[in-house]
Amino acid sequence: MTNDSNACFAAKAERISTAGAGQHQRAGLATCVTASASSGAKVLRFFSRTALLAFCLLGGAAHADPSAGFLETVHRHATLTSTITDNGDVNPYAVVVSPVTAGKIAKDDVLVDNFNNISNLQGTGTTIVGFRPGTRDTYLFAKLPQHLPQCPGGIGLTTAMAVLKSGWVIVGSTPSRDGTTATKGDGCLVVLDSSGRFVTAWAGPNINDPWGNMGIDDHGASATLFVSMAGFGVPSPSVLDPATGLPVVVKKSIVLRLGLTIPDGKPPVLASQTIVGSGFAQRADRDNFLLGPTGIVLAPDGTLYVTDGLDNLIAAIPDALTRTTSAGTGRVVTQGGLLSWPLAMALSPQGHLLVCNGKDGRLVEVDPAAGKQIYAQWINNDQAQSPPGNGDLFGIAMTPDAKGFYYVMDDVNTLMRAGGR
Repeated sequence: MTNDSNACFAAKAERISTAGAGQHQRAGLATCVTASASSGAKVLRFFSRTALLAFCLLGGAAHADPSAGFLETVHRHATLTSTITDNGDVNPYAVVVSPVTAGKIAKDDVLVDNFNNISNLQGTGTTIVGFRPGTRDTYLFAKLPQHLPQCPGGIGLTTAMAVLKSGWVIVGSTPSRDGTTATKGDGCLVVLDSSGRFVTAWAGPNINDPWGNMGIDDHGASATLFVSMAGFGVPSPSVLDPATGLPVVVKKSIVLRLGLTIPDGKPPVLASQTIVGSGFAQRADRDNFLLGPTGIVLAPDGTLYVTDGLDNLIAAIPDALTRTTSAGTGRVVTQGGLLSWPLAMALSPQGHLLVCNGKDGRLVEVDPAAGKQIYAQWINNDQAQSPPGNGDLFGIAMTPDAKGFYYVMDDVNTLMRAGGR
Protein backbone atom coordinates (compact mmCIF):
# COMPACT_ATOMS: atom_id res chain seq x y z
CA MET A 1 0.00 0.00 0.00
CA THR A 2 2.71 2.49 -0.92
CA ASN A 3 3.19 4.86 -3.84
CA ASP A 4 6.04 4.75 -6.29
CA SER A 5 5.57 6.67 -9.54
CA ASN A 6 5.23 10.41 -10.16
CA ALA A 7 2.97 12.45 -12.41
CA CYS A 8 2.32 16.18 -12.76
CA PHE A 9 -0.98 17.89 -13.38
CA ALA A 10 -2.38 21.38 -13.52
CA ALA A 11 -5.09 22.17 -10.99
CA LYS A 12 -7.42 25.01 -11.88
CA ALA A 13 -8.50 27.44 -9.21
CA GLU A 14 -11.17 30.08 -8.93
CA ARG A 15 -11.27 33.15 -6.72
CA ILE A 16 -14.27 35.38 -6.28
CA SER A 17 -13.29 38.88 -7.29
CA THR A 18 -13.76 41.70 -4.81
CA ALA A 19 -14.72 43.93 -7.74
CA GLY A 20 -18.29 42.73 -7.75
CA ALA A 21 -20.68 39.87 -7.07
CA GLY A 22 -20.61 37.03 -9.52
CA GLN A 23 -17.28 38.01 -11.08
CA HIS A 24 -14.51 35.42 -10.99
CA GLN A 25 -10.80 35.39 -11.64
CA ARG A 26 -9.25 32.17 -12.90
CA ALA A 27 -5.68 31.08 -12.44
CA GLY A 28 -3.67 27.95 -13.17
CA LEU A 29 -2.09 26.39 -10.09
CA ALA A 30 0.71 23.98 -10.92
CA THR A 31 0.66 20.90 -8.75
CA CYS A 32 2.74 17.71 -8.52
CA VAL A 33 1.05 14.44 -7.67
CA THR A 34 2.49 11.03 -6.94
CA ALA A 35 0.49 8.25 -8.56
CA SER A 36 -0.64 5.30 -6.45
CA ALA A 37 0.34 1.71 -7.10
CA SER A 38 -1.82 -0.92 -5.40
CA SER A 39 -1.78 -4.69 -6.00
CA GLY A 40 0.59 -4.16 -8.90
CA ALA A 41 -1.78 -1.88 -10.81
CA LYS A 42 -0.66 1.70 -11.30
CA VAL A 43 -3.27 4.41 -11.11
CA LEU A 44 -2.44 7.43 -13.25
CA ARG A 45 -4.29 10.71 -13.61
CA PHE A 46 -4.33 12.50 -16.96
CA PHE A 47 -4.79 16.22 -17.47
CA SER A 48 -4.20 18.88 -20.09
CA ARG A 49 -0.94 18.26 -21.99
CA THR A 50 -0.54 21.99 -22.52
CA ALA A 51 -0.89 22.76 -18.82
CA LEU A 52 1.41 19.87 -17.94
CA LEU A 53 4.13 21.10 -20.31
CA ALA A 54 3.79 24.66 -19.04
CA PHE A 55 4.14 23.52 -15.45
CA CYS A 56 7.17 21.33 -16.07
CA LEU A 57 8.92 24.09 -18.07
CA LEU A 58 8.21 26.79 -15.50
CA GLY A 59 9.14 24.62 -12.54
CA GLY A 60 5.70 24.95 -10.98
CA ALA A 61 6.20 28.52 -9.81
CA ALA A 62 3.06 30.19 -8.51
CA HIS A 63 2.85 33.22 -6.27
CA ALA A 64 -0.19 34.07 -4.16
CA ASP A 65 -1.15 37.42 -2.77
CA PRO A 66 0.10 37.36 0.86
CA SER A 67 -3.32 38.61 1.96
CA ALA A 68 -5.10 35.82 0.08
CA GLY A 69 -6.93 32.88 1.55
CA PHE A 70 -5.47 29.56 2.62
CA LEU A 71 -6.05 27.63 -0.61
CA GLU A 72 -4.04 30.12 -2.63
CA THR A 73 -0.95 29.02 -0.68
CA VAL A 74 -1.44 25.34 -1.59
CA HIS A 75 0.32 24.31 -4.81
CA ARG A 76 1.48 20.75 -4.25
CA HIS A 77 -0.57 17.56 -4.00
CA ALA A 78 0.89 14.11 -3.33
CA THR A 79 -0.59 10.63 -3.23
CA LEU A 80 0.35 8.93 0.04
CA THR A 81 -1.13 5.44 -0.12
CA SER A 82 -3.90 3.21 -1.36
CA THR A 83 -6.82 2.84 1.02
CA ILE A 84 -7.84 -0.58 -0.32
CA THR A 85 -7.47 -3.26 2.34
CA ASP A 86 -6.59 -6.95 2.04
CA ASN A 87 -10.27 -7.90 2.14
CA GLY A 88 -10.94 -5.61 -0.83
CA ASP A 89 -12.85 -2.83 0.94
CA VAL A 90 -13.05 0.37 -1.12
CA ASN A 91 -14.67 3.83 -1.12
CA PRO A 92 -12.68 5.84 1.48
CA TYR A 93 -14.85 8.18 3.53
CA ALA A 94 -13.57 9.54 6.86
CA VAL A 95 -10.14 11.16 7.27
CA VAL A 96 -8.90 11.89 10.81
CA VAL A 97 -5.51 12.69 12.35
CA SER A 98 -4.58 11.12 15.67
CA PRO A 99 -3.75 13.56 18.49
CA VAL A 100 -2.05 10.85 20.56
CA THR A 101 0.27 7.84 20.54
CA ALA A 102 -1.52 4.77 21.89
CA GLY A 103 -1.80 1.12 20.91
CA LYS A 104 -1.35 0.75 17.15
CA ILE A 105 -1.60 4.50 16.58
CA ALA A 106 1.20 7.05 16.67
CA LYS A 107 0.57 10.76 17.09
CA ASP A 108 -0.17 12.40 13.71
CA ASP A 109 -1.11 9.08 12.06
CA VAL A 110 -3.95 9.43 9.56
CA LEU A 111 -6.90 7.05 9.81
CA VAL A 112 -9.22 6.42 6.86
CA ASP A 113 -12.26 4.14 6.83
CA ASN A 114 -14.03 2.40 3.93
CA PHE A 115 -17.77 2.50 3.19
CA ASN A 116 -17.94 -0.27 0.54
CA ASN A 117 -16.90 -3.93 0.47
CA ILE A 118 -15.07 -5.79 -2.30
CA SER A 119 -18.34 -6.05 -4.27
CA ASN A 120 -18.59 -2.23 -4.14
CA LEU A 121 -21.83 -2.40 -2.19
CA GLN A 122 -22.32 0.76 -0.17
CA GLY A 123 -22.92 0.49 3.56
CA THR A 124 -20.87 -2.72 3.82
CA GLY A 125 -17.28 -1.52 4.44
CA THR A 126 -15.79 -2.72 7.72
CA THR A 127 -12.15 -1.57 7.71
CA ILE A 128 -10.03 1.34 8.90
CA VAL A 129 -6.59 1.96 7.38
CA GLY A 130 -3.77 3.81 9.15
CA PHE A 131 -0.99 5.81 7.48
CA ARG A 132 2.14 6.97 9.34
CA PRO A 133 3.56 10.11 7.67
CA GLY A 134 6.97 9.83 9.33
CA THR A 135 7.74 6.37 7.93
CA ARG A 136 5.18 6.26 5.09
CA ASP A 137 3.95 2.92 6.43
CA THR A 138 0.35 1.84 5.85
CA TYR A 139 -1.33 -0.58 8.22
CA LEU A 140 -4.73 -2.11 8.93
CA PHE A 141 -6.00 -0.48 12.09
CA ALA A 142 -9.32 -2.29 12.41
CA LYS A 143 -11.46 -4.86 10.62
CA LEU A 144 -14.90 -5.27 12.15
CA PRO A 145 -17.30 -8.15 11.58
CA GLN A 146 -20.04 -7.46 9.06
CA HIS A 147 -22.68 -8.12 11.69
CA LEU A 148 -22.61 -6.90 15.29
CA PRO A 149 -25.58 -7.56 17.58
CA GLN A 150 -24.97 -4.16 19.25
CA CYS A 151 -25.27 -2.30 15.92
CA PRO A 152 -28.73 -2.43 14.28
CA GLY A 153 -28.29 -3.57 10.68
CA GLY A 154 -24.59 -4.33 10.88
CA ILE A 155 -21.49 -2.40 9.79
CA GLY A 156 -20.91 0.13 7.02
CA LEU A 157 -18.35 2.70 8.15
CA THR A 158 -19.05 6.36 7.33
CA THR A 159 -17.48 9.83 7.39
CA ALA A 160 -18.26 10.04 11.13
CA MET A 161 -14.99 9.18 12.87
CA ALA A 162 -12.85 10.64 15.66
CA VAL A 163 -9.69 9.74 17.58
CA LEU A 164 -9.86 11.05 21.14
CA LYS A 165 -6.91 12.33 23.18
CA SER A 166 -7.43 9.31 25.41
CA GLY A 167 -6.76 7.01 22.44
CA TRP A 168 -10.31 5.74 21.94
CA VAL A 169 -11.69 5.73 18.40
CA ILE A 170 -15.36 6.46 17.67
CA VAL A 171 -16.71 5.62 14.21
CA GLY A 172 -20.19 5.72 12.71
CA SER A 173 -21.95 2.86 10.94
CA THR A 174 -24.69 3.29 8.32
CA PRO A 175 -25.23 -0.29 7.18
CA SER A 176 -26.99 -1.92 4.25
CA ARG A 177 -27.44 -5.48 3.02
CA ASP A 178 -27.72 -4.72 -0.71
CA GLY A 179 -25.91 -1.38 -1.06
CA THR A 180 -29.09 0.73 -1.05
CA THR A 181 -31.30 2.34 1.59
CA ALA A 182 -33.98 -0.26 0.85
CA THR A 183 -32.20 -2.58 3.30
CA LYS A 184 -30.42 -0.07 5.51
CA GLY A 185 -30.30 -0.45 9.27
CA ASP A 186 -30.39 2.28 11.91
CA GLY A 187 -26.68 1.84 12.51
CA CYS A 188 -24.69 2.89 15.55
CA LEU A 189 -21.54 4.56 16.83
CA VAL A 190 -18.78 2.01 17.36
CA VAL A 191 -16.18 2.42 20.11
CA LEU A 192 -12.75 0.90 19.42
CA ASP A 193 -9.67 0.83 21.60
CA SER A 194 -6.34 2.20 20.35
CA SER A 195 -5.44 -1.22 18.94
CA GLY A 196 -8.57 -1.32 16.77
CA ARG A 197 -10.47 -3.81 18.93
CA PHE A 198 -14.22 -3.51 19.30
CA VAL A 199 -15.28 -2.38 22.78
CA THR A 200 -18.93 -1.36 22.55
CA ALA A 201 -21.51 0.34 20.33
CA TRP A 202 -23.97 3.12 21.04
CA ALA A 203 -27.45 2.91 19.54
CA GLY A 204 -30.86 4.28 20.42
CA PRO A 205 -33.71 6.53 19.27
CA ASN A 206 -31.46 9.55 18.54
CA ILE A 207 -28.93 7.49 16.58
CA ASN A 208 -30.06 6.69 13.06
CA ASP A 209 -27.33 6.35 10.45
CA PRO A 210 -24.42 8.51 11.75
CA TRP A 211 -23.28 10.23 8.57
CA GLY A 212 -21.23 13.43 8.72
CA ASN A 213 -17.66 14.03 9.82
CA MET A 214 -17.51 14.81 13.53
CA GLY A 215 -17.03 18.11 15.29
CA ILE A 216 -14.95 17.59 18.45
CA ASP A 217 -14.26 19.41 21.71
CA ASP A 218 -11.87 17.11 23.59
CA HIS A 219 -10.54 17.74 27.10
CA GLY A 220 -9.08 14.29 27.76
CA ALA A 221 -11.24 13.17 30.68
CA SER A 222 -14.33 14.44 28.89
CA ALA A 223 -15.23 15.18 25.29
CA THR A 224 -18.09 16.50 23.21
CA LEU A 225 -18.83 15.12 19.75
CA PHE A 226 -21.20 16.44 17.10
CA VAL A 227 -22.46 14.16 14.34
CA SER A 228 -25.33 14.29 11.86
CA MET A 229 -27.93 11.51 11.74
CA ALA A 230 -29.30 11.16 8.22
CA GLY A 231 -31.45 8.01 8.26
CA PHE A 232 -34.72 8.98 9.92
CA GLY A 233 -37.62 8.02 7.64
CA VAL A 234 -35.52 7.63 4.48
CA PRO A 235 -37.20 5.07 2.18
CA SER A 236 -35.82 3.02 -0.69
CA PRO A 237 -34.41 4.96 -3.69
CA SER A 238 -37.29 3.52 -5.73
CA VAL A 239 -39.76 5.74 -3.83
CA LEU A 240 -39.85 8.79 -6.12
CA ASP A 241 -41.23 12.30 -5.84
CA PRO A 242 -43.60 12.66 -8.83
CA ALA A 243 -42.71 16.36 -9.14
CA THR A 244 -38.97 15.76 -9.56
CA GLY A 245 -38.65 12.12 -10.57
CA LEU A 246 -35.98 11.77 -7.86
CA PRO A 247 -36.16 9.91 -4.54
CA VAL A 248 -38.29 11.78 -2.04
CA VAL A 249 -36.65 14.37 0.20
CA VAL A 250 -37.25 13.89 3.93
CA LYS A 251 -36.42 16.82 6.22
CA LYS A 252 -35.77 14.84 9.38
CA SER A 253 -31.99 14.80 9.65
CA ILE A 254 -30.54 16.01 12.96
CA VAL A 255 -27.22 17.11 14.41
CA LEU A 256 -26.65 15.34 17.70
CA ARG A 257 -24.32 16.51 20.47
CA LEU A 258 -22.83 13.64 22.46
CA GLY A 259 -21.37 14.32 25.90
CA LEU A 260 -18.72 11.77 26.88
CA THR A 261 -17.01 11.07 30.17
CA ILE A 262 -13.77 9.10 29.92
CA PRO A 263 -12.68 7.38 33.15
CA ASP A 264 -8.95 6.79 33.41
CA GLY A 265 -8.07 3.57 31.59
CA LYS A 266 -11.70 2.78 30.82
CA PRO A 267 -13.85 3.20 27.69
CA PRO A 268 -15.82 6.40 27.12
CA VAL A 269 -19.27 6.60 28.65
CA LEU A 270 -22.07 8.26 26.69
CA ALA A 271 -23.34 10.61 29.39
CA SER A 272 -25.68 12.91 27.44
CA GLN A 273 -27.37 13.40 24.08
CA THR A 274 -28.75 16.75 22.87
CA ILE A 275 -30.26 17.56 19.48
CA VAL A 276 -28.75 20.92 18.52
CA GLY A 277 -29.92 21.01 14.89
CA SER A 278 -32.92 19.46 13.13
CA GLY A 279 -34.98 19.51 9.95
CA PHE A 280 -32.07 19.15 7.52
CA ALA A 281 -32.77 17.59 4.13
CA GLN A 282 -31.93 13.96 3.34
CA ARG A 283 -32.87 11.41 0.71
CA ALA A 284 -31.87 8.09 -0.77
CA ASP A 285 -29.70 8.00 -3.87
CA ARG A 286 -28.80 5.02 -6.07
CA ASP A 287 -25.32 6.30 -6.90
CA ASN A 288 -24.45 7.85 -3.53
CA PHE A 289 -26.57 5.74 -1.16
CA LEU A 290 -27.69 8.62 1.05
CA LEU A 291 -27.63 12.42 0.78
CA GLY A 292 -27.70 14.37 4.02
CA PRO A 293 -25.73 16.82 6.17
CA THR A 294 -22.10 15.76 5.97
CA GLY A 295 -19.63 18.47 6.93
CA ILE A 296 -19.44 19.48 10.60
CA VAL A 297 -16.90 21.93 12.04
CA LEU A 298 -16.83 23.37 15.57
CA ALA A 299 -15.31 26.87 15.60
CA PRO A 300 -13.42 28.26 18.63
CA ASP A 301 -16.34 30.56 19.47
CA GLY A 302 -18.70 27.58 19.87
CA THR A 303 -20.44 28.00 16.51
CA LEU A 304 -21.10 24.72 14.71
CA TYR A 305 -20.98 24.83 10.91
CA VAL A 306 -22.95 22.21 8.96
CA THR A 307 -23.09 21.46 5.23
CA ASP A 308 -26.52 20.74 3.75
CA GLY A 309 -25.79 19.18 0.36
CA LEU A 310 -29.36 18.93 -0.90
CA ASP A 311 -30.00 22.62 -0.27
CA ASN A 312 -26.42 23.41 -1.38
CA LEU A 313 -25.56 25.55 1.63
CA ILE A 314 -23.53 25.89 4.81
CA ALA A 315 -25.48 26.60 7.99
CA ALA A 316 -24.34 27.92 11.38
CA ILE A 317 -25.68 26.70 14.73
CA PRO A 318 -24.81 29.17 17.52
CA ASP A 319 -23.79 28.21 21.05
CA ALA A 320 -23.47 24.57 20.02
CA LEU A 321 -21.58 23.51 23.15
CA THR A 322 -24.06 24.96 25.61
CA ARG A 323 -27.46 25.17 23.97
CA THR A 324 -30.20 22.95 25.38
CA THR A 325 -32.62 23.14 22.43
CA SER A 326 -32.44 22.62 18.69
CA ALA A 327 -31.58 25.60 16.49
CA GLY A 328 -33.48 23.96 13.63
CA THR A 329 -31.53 24.35 10.41
CA GLY A 330 -29.63 27.32 11.84
CA ARG A 331 -28.51 30.43 9.98
CA VAL A 332 -27.46 30.27 6.32
CA VAL A 333 -23.80 31.28 6.01
CA THR A 334 -23.55 30.91 2.24
CA GLN A 335 -25.48 29.10 -0.49
CA GLY A 336 -24.93 28.24 -4.15
CA GLY A 337 -22.05 29.92 -5.97
CA LEU A 338 -18.98 27.68 -6.03
CA LEU A 339 -20.66 25.15 -3.76
CA SER A 340 -21.85 22.01 -5.52
CA TRP A 341 -23.30 19.56 -2.98
CA PRO A 342 -20.94 20.48 -0.11
CA LEU A 343 -19.68 17.52 1.91
CA ALA A 344 -16.96 17.27 4.58
CA MET A 345 -15.28 20.40 6.01
CA ALA A 346 -12.15 21.46 7.85
CA LEU A 347 -11.14 24.73 9.53
CA SER A 348 -8.11 26.60 8.14
CA PRO A 349 -5.65 28.60 10.32
CA GLN A 350 -7.44 31.79 9.26
CA GLY A 351 -10.75 30.43 10.53
CA HIS A 352 -11.99 29.75 7.01
CA LEU A 353 -14.01 26.67 6.09
CA LEU A 354 -12.52 24.29 3.51
CA VAL A 355 -15.41 22.42 1.93
CA CYS A 356 -15.27 19.38 -0.37
CA ASN A 357 -17.73 19.46 -3.25
CA GLY A 358 -19.61 16.24 -3.99
CA LYS A 359 -20.68 17.07 -7.54
CA ASP A 360 -17.31 18.19 -8.83
CA GLY A 361 -13.67 17.90 -7.77
CA ARG A 362 -13.30 21.33 -6.16
CA LEU A 363 -12.43 22.35 -2.62
CA VAL A 364 -14.13 25.63 -1.74
CA GLU A 365 -12.82 28.14 0.81
CA VAL A 366 -15.43 30.12 2.72
CA ASP A 367 -14.96 33.01 5.14
CA PRO A 368 -17.81 32.30 7.59
CA ALA A 369 -17.48 35.63 9.40
CA ALA A 370 -18.13 37.52 6.16
CA GLY A 371 -20.42 34.86 4.72
CA LYS A 372 -18.36 34.84 1.51
CA GLN A 373 -16.95 32.17 -0.75
CA ILE A 374 -13.47 33.41 -1.57
CA TYR A 375 -11.71 30.70 -3.53
CA ALA A 376 -11.97 27.21 -5.05
CA GLN A 377 -9.29 24.81 -6.17
CA TRP A 378 -9.76 21.73 -8.34
CA ILE A 379 -8.16 18.99 -6.26
CA ASN A 380 -9.64 16.15 -8.33
CA ASN A 381 -9.75 16.73 -12.08
CA ASP A 382 -10.79 13.23 -13.15
CA GLN A 383 -12.22 13.64 -16.65
CA ALA A 384 -14.01 10.28 -16.42
CA GLN A 385 -16.72 12.04 -14.41
CA SER A 386 -18.88 14.95 -15.49
CA PRO A 387 -18.20 17.52 -14.15
CA PRO A 388 -14.59 16.45 -13.52
CA GLY A 389 -14.18 14.81 -10.13
CA ASN A 390 -17.93 14.36 -9.63
CA GLY A 391 -18.47 12.01 -6.66
CA ASP A 392 -14.76 11.58 -5.89
CA LEU A 393 -14.22 13.72 -2.76
CA PHE A 394 -15.35 12.87 0.77
CA GLY A 395 -13.33 13.32 3.98
CA ILE A 396 -10.80 16.05 4.76
CA ALA A 397 -8.55 16.87 7.74
CA MET A 398 -5.89 19.51 8.37
CA THR A 399 -2.26 18.41 8.73
CA PRO A 400 -0.88 18.84 12.28
CA ASP A 401 1.16 21.90 11.25
CA ALA A 402 -1.99 23.43 9.66
CA LYS A 403 0.00 24.19 6.49
CA GLY A 404 -1.86 21.63 4.41
CA PHE A 405 -4.62 19.07 4.48
CA TYR A 406 -5.32 15.40 3.90
CA TYR A 407 -8.15 14.21 1.68
CA VAL A 408 -9.29 11.06 -0.13
CA MET A 409 -10.09 10.39 -3.77
CA ASP A 410 -12.82 7.79 -4.14
CA ASP A 411 -12.22 7.22 -7.85
CA VAL A 412 -8.77 5.73 -7.23
CA ASN A 413 -9.10 4.82 -3.52
CA THR A 414 -6.17 6.89 -2.33
CA LEU A 415 -5.18 9.12 0.57
CA MET A 416 -3.79 12.47 -0.60
CA ARG A 417 -1.89 15.32 1.02
CA ALA A 418 -1.99 18.92 -0.14
CA GLY A 419 0.69 21.42 0.88
CA GLY A 420 3.75 20.61 2.96
CA ARG A 421 6.92 19.09 1.62
